[in-house]
Amino acid sequence: MQQEYTYAVARIRYRENKLLNDADLNTLLSAKNADAVIRQLRDKGWGDNTGTDDPDSLLRREREKVWEFIDEIVPDKSVFDFLLIPNDFHNLKVAIKSITRDMKPDDMLLHNATIDPMTIYDAVSKREYDSLPDFLAETAKQAMSVLLQTSDGQLCDIIIDKACMEYVEKLGKASSEEIIRLYCELFVASADIKIAIRSAHTKKRLDFIQRSLAACETLDVDRLASAASLSYEDVLKYLETTRYSSAIPAIRVSMSAFEKWCDDTITEAMKPQKWEPFTIGPVVAYLIARENEIKAVRMILSAKINGLSDDVIKERLRMMYV
Repeated sequence: MQQEYTYAVARIRYRENKLLNDADLNTLLSAKNADAVIRQLRDKGWGDNTGTDDPDSLLRREREKVWEFIDEIVPDKSVFDFLLIPNDFHNLKVAIKSITRDMKPDDMLLHNATIDPMTIYDAVSKREYDSLPDFLAETAKQAMSVLLQTSDGQLCDIIIDKACMEYVEKLGKASSEEIIRLYCELFVASADIKIAIRSAHTKKRLDFIQRSLAACETLDVDRLASAASLSYEDVLKYLETTRYSSAIPAIRVSMSAFEKWCDDTITEAMKPQKWEPFTIGPVVAYLIARENEIKAVRMILSAKINGLSDDVIKERLRMMYV
């Protein structure tokens, strides 16, 4: 396995040189419009030979290319389940809501997942939940039952989101890779914090908040839930006692600023992986870096399309890995 990772890391080292850096993002920001941004990206090898200028198609193709490359260099892709599993739960949401609303799910499904999206859709539509993997089967049955009995879409989402958080947390604990454990812990903790903040703003009841939060090592979710049931300021007071105290200034700005803080925290933690030749860590770091890169490009394209100022986007752009 070490030899397999050594080969994979060697391939990653070459690809890292093609990642966008801060100077590249500034160049994209200075482009006149979205078409000019896309032309610059094509010059850097983004997209494919179809020549489409549709931003969504371009970004979707980049994600596909990332995973096609990973398939080439890592024989067992299950090591990356912690990154792909959230897409399975997203697809479960789409399947349930499409079926109950008699809609086609096609454009809403995510294909970079551990399960083919239509497998989930077919299982839910036929109520054949046992045909799904264990981590998804009971959640699918419970969420579908709740939505049919109560028509409460929010409660359905809570059931699926919490199950996703709990499974990612489980994958993190089971991993021997520090970067994976860190990523999974921050994934769950940041989701809990966002739920607590939203719940405080909307004055949700304590039982609702407790039902929404997932346990993790770096937060006492009982204290977080109690704080959220009181007020927004009480949530921040609790966070001051945790390792997330440095996120409070970002949280006070907006949830978007907090999400940027989370992504930047992961990027900073990933940087030592550049000098690690023998583990899967550099491949994981590359995957997360590519996802942040695609997020950044999406922000820039959206800004150009919607006429937002460059300064607004600069505040939201993530730290780059290179």
